[in-house]
Amino acid sequence: MNLLVTGGAGFIGSNVIHQVIERPEIQLLVNLDCLTYAGHLENLAAVAAHPKYRFERVDLRDKEAVAAVVRRHCVTHVLHLAAESHVDRSISGPGDFIHTNIVGTFNLLDACRDLWLGPKSNLPIPGSDCRFLQVSTDEVFGSLGPTGYFTESTPYAPNSPYSASKAAADLLVRAYRHTYGLPAVITNCSNNYGPFQFPEKLIPVVIQSVLARRPVPVYGDGLNVRDWLYVRDHAEALWQVLRRGRDGETYNIGGHNEWANLRIVELICDLIDELSPACGGNSRQLIAFVEDRPGHDRRYAIDARKIERELGWTPAYTFERGIRETVQWYLDHQDWVRGVRSRHLTITAAAAAAGPSRTGRP
Repeated sequence: MNLLVTGGAGFIGSNVIHQVIERPEIQLLVNLDCLTYAGHLENLAAVAAHPKYRFERVDLRDKEAVAAVVRRHCVTHVLHLAAESHVDRSISGPGDFIHTNIVGTFNLLDACRDLWLGPKSNLPIPGSDCRFLQVSTDEVFGSLGPTGYFTESTPYAPNSPYSASKAAADLLVRAYRHTYGLPAVITNCSNNYGPFQFPEKLIPVVIQSVLARRPVPVYGDGLNVRDWLYVRDHAEALWQVLRRGRDGETYNIGGHNEWANLRIVELICDLIDELSPACGGNSRQLIAFVEDRPGHDRRYAIDARKIERELGWTPAYTFERGIRETVQWYLDHQDWVRGVRSRHLTITAAAAAAGPSRTGRP
């Protein structure tokens, strides 16, 4: 297996690389990442010198560069994780999401089709022993009521530019399999949390706000519900789907951990009071309700019985265990938080100084 992980310097990607690089099936692991504000090579310092590891700084929107990486490393398997993923950012600036999540996926699919199925393919049977895994989100399904679960047959109904761009990418993958025979599977996962998550998402935002004794923002009434999945559980599920998932299938990956946002915020406040009493205690008083964001889906919940039934995967972490480990990780890695924030400010300032390009890219 010559495995290409896109977005490998990001949150989920770096955790996946740490977890799978020692697998004996992998001969070569290529990390393709353009190192935007959310991608940090510091996340991969422990594997940077590994003999299997290669890093390629390439933007998925650069079609020729993507094709060159796929061909140069004779990629046989793809874990496609790279994406613009922050809902609030997609609302204020949807263009980057369209370019990266849709056009970038198209470029990657085309590169794999050319290598695996094209006239210069050196495979004994076109497409044999290859696999494209599109890592998607439960947000493509839209919003649930107070009961029920998303299944693999739930119709797509995205409600934000982010989820719409991911839905479009999923459909491209499906089309490439049905039209060209590209071997592919799709996963739709619930909200991830854990080490190395960029501090703009809910859980790291809450942790950092409490540590700084700043108001902790909670959208609306705080009762929006999400199913939470520890990132290491997700990494194991992706490996199982990559190796043993049925071609052309979709697998939902969930943590069986439904929590209202307000309950999560309260739990984190209590954990920091316990684990870092020097912060001052009584952190729940920092909670501040703010205006709800546009198109805020009320509830997501994943039915993950298919992957459990077919591949034997179930999450190993309860939310209580995972969130405790996550809070402790951030307490122990404040230098990492400061570093990624500083780099983010530098990238943002440079992009603002350069101004928008002709394509609308940063």
